[in-house]
Amino acid sequence: MSLPERGVMTDCWARLKHDGLLLKSDPRLPSVAGLVAGEAIRGSWWAHPAAHPIFQELQRLAAHPDVLIVKLVAGKDTLVHRRLWPELLAIAQSREPWQLRGLPAAARLLYAKVRKNGALDTTGDAAKLLESRLLVHGEQFHSETGSHNKRLESWTAWAKGAGIAEADLPSASEAKKTLEAILPGAKWPWPRAEHPVSIRP
Repeated sequence: MSLPERGVMTDCWARLKHDGLLLKSDPRLPSVAGLVAGEAIRGSWWAHPAAHPIFQELQRLAAHPDVLIVKLVAGKDTLVHRRLWPELLAIAQSREPWQLRGLPAAARLLYAKVRKNGALDTTGDAAKLLESRLLVHGEQFHSETGSHNKRLESWTAWAKGAGIAEADLPSASEAKKTLEAILPGAKWPWPRAEHPVSIRP
């Protein structure tokens, strides 16, 4: 099962540019795997007949200079278009309680090292946890031995490379509202905002 290559790229890229967010794979929310396959995929997309074109499409999008991949929606890889990078950065750098609460000592130590050095190559649960809390930007790569490894980068270092100034950032609360409006009902790493209860006299 496959779709015309040119059409696939146009569809996924057009959707990402329009929405600003697109998951790699999700059975309910807009995703690259779903767009390429032409249907919602439950379980691993690797087992789907369209696995090869899905992989190719993900590779092309991941290599695009206007695309950033982070663990954003439901802890899954989410493609973020450049126009939403200021919102993402505002949330990531907010250091809110949900990001820091209950961090194990190993994760806190690793976080301090990444902030001090700007970037660090590592693996393990502490790295995954920091990434899921949006405390660092993580990027997977293959080491010289062929094993999977993760490069963690501080958001300060990443923002400098991306050319985003702190003055360009919205408030974290405004940024969350912007992202939540794009994918209503999605599961975000931060707790849902509590709406004030109106009390009638």
